[in-house]
Amino acid sequence: MAHASLDKRDPTRKPGKTTRPRVRVLLPLPFPGPFDYAVPDSLADADLRPGAIVSVPLGRRTETGVVWDNDSVLPPEFAPPPMPAVADGRLKPVAALLDLPPLPAGLRRFVDWVAAYTLSSPGMVLAMALRTTATIPTAPVLGWTVADPPPPDLRETPTRRKVLEVVSAHGPLTAAEIARRAGVGVGVVRGLADAGALRPAPMAAPPAFARPDPDHNPPVLTGQQADAAHSLRELATQGGFSVTLLEGVTGSGKTEIYMEAIAACLARGRQALVLLPEIALSSQWTGRFARRFGAEPALWHSDLGPRLRRITWRAVADGAAPVVVGARSALFLPFPDLGLIIVDEEHETAFKQEDGVTYHARDMAVVRARVAGAPVVLVSATPSLETLANVGAGRYRHLVLTARHGGATMPEVRTIDMRAHPPERGLFLSPVLTEAITAATGRGEQAMLFLNRRGYAPLTLCRTCGHRMQCPNCTAWLVEHRARQILTCHHCGYQEPVPPACPQCNAEASLTPIGPGVERITEEARATFPDLRIQVMASDTLPGPAATADAVARIARREIDLVIGTQIVAKGWHFPHLTLVGVVDADLGLGGGDLRAAERTVQLLHQVAGRAGRAEAPGQVLLQSYTPDHPVMLALVSGDFEAFMRQEAEQRRPGFWPPFGRLAALIVSADTPDAADATARALGHAAPHGEGLQVLGPAPAPLAVLRGRHRRRLLLRTRRDVAVQPLLRHWLSLVKPERGARIDVDIDPVSFL
Repeated sequence: MAHASLDKRDPTRKPGKTTRPRVRVLLPLPFPGPFDYAVPDSLADADLRPGAIVSVPLGRRTETGVVWDNDSVLPPEFAPPPMPAVADGRLKPVAALLDLPPLPAGLRRFVDWVAAYTLSSPGMVLAMALRTTATIPTAPVLGWTVADPPPPDLRETPTRRKVLEVVSAHGPLTAAEIARRAGVGVGVVRGLADAGALRPAPMAAPPAFARPDPDHNPPVLTGQQADAAHSLRELATQGGFSVTLLEGVTGSGKTEIYMEAIAACLARGRQALVLLPEIALSSQWTGRFARRFGAEPALWHSDLGPRLRRITWRAVADGAAPVVVGARSALFLPFPDLGLIIVDEEHETAFKQEDGVTYHARDMAVVRARVAGAPVVLVSATPSLETLANVGAGRYRHLVLTARHGGATMPEVRTIDMRAHPPERGLFLSPVLTEAITAATGRGEQAMLFLNRRGYAPLTLCRTCGHRMQCPNCTAWLVEHRARQILTCHHCGYQEPVPPACPQCNAEASLTPIGPGVERITEEARATFPDLRIQVMASDTLPGPAATADAVARIARREIDLVIGTQIVAKGWHFPHLTLVGVVDADLGLGGGDLRAAERTVQLLHQVAGRAGRAEAPGQVLLQSYTPDHPVMLALVSGDFEAFMRQEAEQRRPGFWPPFGRLAALIVSADTPDAADATARALGHAAPHGEGLQVLGPAPAPLAVLRGRHRRRLLLRTRRDVAVQPLLRHWLSLVKPERGARIDVDIDPVSFL
């Protein structure tokens, strides 16, 4: 591949005619490809090879971009159409080469691949890798060094000579550090600087992150755990691309086992990436990591401030961040030597990005590992059906842990038939569950109540006229948050105060909450158990990782008797004194037309159940259900996850539903319903036809209005061996959206809202 800075020829010119040196620059903007820029004389000797981060003019502003490769590595059917060539006279010059590490070749290939697979513009994928705030060059920290030559009229004293000796031997140093080492006041240092005997000089920045020690505190593993750790260590030591599913019951030591793969990766001097589905998990995870390796990893998530984001991005690019733990966006960091990827809780839907570039971080982690030539480990107690299908086809290795670590036993799971044991009128906890909580806390143990619904009540209606409080921007009910006295939409963020009267009929004090949210369950628990110390764990009450870490620490110190939470409590926490888990509404996730509803419910409730009995005391899980004979409830009670997933697979296989077929969604959104309908109809008329494929729709989306835009959906379903991207690219080329309308593509959709 020729370096772009050496590409002297324009393919539009006739042979024999020289042209201005040019480079292709990809900008983090929604353009279909890179733009050509001229290399000015001032940068003729600069290293403008692919990957260099540059500043270029675009219209009347200046943008940061990346010198891009000349040759595509994508198969022709996936590659986007080439950008038209630009004549020499119209080329604008590159403005500057920025003092930043270049984007590695593997990351550039990954950007191109993700853009082609998701049918996104490569610039928008690059935006996730470039992160403008992260790539702003950081000004160097200045210290003091000895001026050469020294000022001829310098008046020397013993204290000044001591300062000059320290700076000569150890500079550049800060004024405070010079004064400390010389045993003088800072005023002496400042006096030498004012006299011209010291001059400012950039200091070597201290390492941003301590280097983890792979031999610091290795765990004692036996049996299945030791065998699995040995297998993963070998994979990380040998290197090369591979995919391994590490499946183990909750509490089986999966984290300790895959940390041994990280240790082997570190021993080879390579970098490791760990993806977690929730930022809140990072606090407890980093504590376990620090105990194992004697240092904390680098963190990468949306809550990082701009300064720490710049430091972390640069440390990753320089190889100074050996281990990064982060959310899905960490996949796009500029690792120069990525040797291992871990995807913890690989089944989690939180790994799917729904806005902007829609991608699934688990699947893209496999691609990133293939590009890097590194092993990837997918970790779960309840693997996704897609991952299990790849195991069954022989594409993924499989390691299974059937027992909890350290002798702990799996909890007993029972259903509470709410038809036979209903709660009192106006309440939501069955007497069977409240008695179990009283018994567990009476023994000095901890209990947990789980309800995957934020707020106080999911619906508020008027008792007089039946009016329901609805979001003005979305097809969704407003959720009451009683602690803040507001009604809010969990889709667009709209808020309004709880009105004193019905806005429809003006009846006062007639608005009534319908159904429970976690706030309402907390209110009931405080009334039922007035002596218990209660901790609520939900995204509304724990605004960030620090608050989550504090709550987890209080639970671990046994300062809490009863934990009440949403799905944040299901994710990987280790509470050794928690023995009882009660699921308030086990049927909650089974409604609607989502083909993955049963699978998701089993995975979520199995995770929640796994918080119970993780130490010596046995655990108990009680599921409040109005359908105790549902296959999901029977699977949870029996613990036979494998049989349940086999049944799920057999239901999906005949209709070529994932993972036995491919899905791609087209979501039309527009300012008006007419524009949405017209664009959706045009897509329907132009829909592809053929053996092994079917187009469903157009139809109104379940959220027919979202953030003020009217939405319609079409769904393309094909056999597994059909490449959907070329089909979609041709299909979209046939339709021009109505004014104000937009067509979004979601390859392998997870949500159908």
